[in-house]
Amino acid sequence: MIECNEDVKASKATISRLPIYLRCLRKSLEAGEENVSSTRLAEYLKLNPVQVRKDLALVSPKSGKPKLGFATRELIEAIEDVLGCNNTNDALLVGAGGLGSTLLAYDGFKNYGLNIVAAFDVNPELAGSEINGIKVFPIEKLAGIAERLNVKMGIITVPASSAQDIADKLVESGILAIWSFAPTRLDLPENIAVKYEDLAASLAVLSSKLKDAVNPSCT
Repeated sequence: MIECNEDVKASKATISRLPIYLRCLRKSLEAGEENVSSTRLAEYLKLNPVQVRKDLALVSPKSGKPKLGFATRELIEAIEDVLGCNNTNDALLVGAGGLGSTLLAYDGFKNYGLNIVAAFDVNPELAGSEINGIKVFPIEKLAGIAERLNVKMGIITVPASSAQDIADKLVESGILAIWSFAPTRLDLPENIAVKYEDLAASLAVLSSKLKDAVNPSCT
């Protein structure tokens, strides 16, 4: 279980769904909907309504009311509070090349509390540069900056051949959660939380589904 604060304990599965709820709830509030039902939210997101009800009741037990549903604004604030004390804190990014620079340039992470405070790269030509206002440091400064800023999350956007070495450096620097975009599995201590984003695998699945859609008779 992931403990968010003294009152809320949520599983990793629940935490992973919260950003999805948050995005939908913000749109509802913008549309003037002051209340939202878990059933309608489940239908819109194509999720199990029982699971959605349990998730929302967990993070905001006092905002749900019979027939009225959940107070949209209160629910948004409750989810933001839970996310703010979990996986969406300050983060360090290692690998300021193509994919890394793209993530650094993306401002949408801030909507979910993620704040990339510094980037690192082995390329000396990138050291001292800035991407979207975020400074790139040489990899040798990783441990010192992580300790000084008390950062506990690391993002890996390096090639597979370098990912394990970078992961080891992050762990040695006090990082407790790693979001890895490297196409490889990492050997990490049991206390380190890790989330993999395998872009190649996702593309393969999408291509397969596209092939089936275009040539249904071949399946």
